[in-house]
Amino acid sequence: MQESIKIQKYLADCGLLSRRAAERAVCEGKVTVNGELAALGQRIFPQKDKVTYLGKVVEKRRDFHPTYLMLNKPVGYVTTMSDDKGRKTVADLVADVGVRVYPVGRLDMDSEGLLLFTNDGELANALTHPKHQVPKFYDVTVEGRLPRAALLRLSEPMEIDGLPIAPVECHLLKRGETASTLRMILYEGRNRQIRKMCEQVGLAVKRLRRVAVGSLTLDIGRGKWRYLDKEEADTLKAEAGLLPADRPRTQGTKNGKTPGAKNGKTPGVNPARHSDKKQGK
Repeated sequence: MQESIKIQKYLADCGLLSRRAAERAVCEGKVTVNGELAALGQRIFPQKDKVTYLGKVVEKRRDFHPTYLMLNKPVGYVTTMSDDKGRKTVADLVADVGVRVYPVGRLDMDSEGLLLFTNDGELANALTHPKHQVPKFYDVTVEGRLPRAALLRLSEPMEIDGLPIAPVECHLLKRGETASTLRMILYEGRNRQIRKMCEQVGLAVKRLRRVAVGSLTLDIGRGKWRYLDKEEADTLKAEAGLLPADRPRTQGTKNGKTPGAKNGKTPGVNPARHSDKKQGK
């Protein structure tokens, strides 16, 4: 007996689009099923229904192999596979991969760091959906000496664009007179969330760099990409709830250390060491 599948999942399983991009495509009228416009959530039978995207028939290739890679995205590139404004895109940086892949989540043009690519729609959806609680680690450099009050405020409940956000972990990495760096750990990702959060507490962001997703740490040069090995891909799947977890979830690196941590511990703020007096307040 044939099993039905939701249209957006079918498009993602075919490696054509991420699940969210597939949902947008359906809502924008770019997908048809048997000649009729598809509806979001519509169930199809892949072996008998004819699905098209932008007028082209969509079929799951028999020789399909899931592909996973990381890119160290530089500043100045938009996270899209094409851009009608003629800007540089991350597609330019992975053009030599040899198979069609798409980015998992986004980094804005002014941000840099770890960006995952895949043609595995199920994993892409799981990694970007907040219910799976896969942490993303960012090193954020701000102008001036970071006030303790601002650091604490960033860890408290906040709203972005009028909506509450999931709690964010914030840890001080370096405090200087002209610039300070903090680690921010997010479990969901709103549009320009970190920049908007910093703006709310009076901080000007100088550099924003994603350094890890789950247990996967950025380890390649700027503008470079590499494939993930099977262990790395399976670990991400386990962290996203797609495979049984046969070991405790780690954060940041294969050896269980958080990026930038000392002795396996995430750098934090000791209020006794960072008093208001020491900060020159």
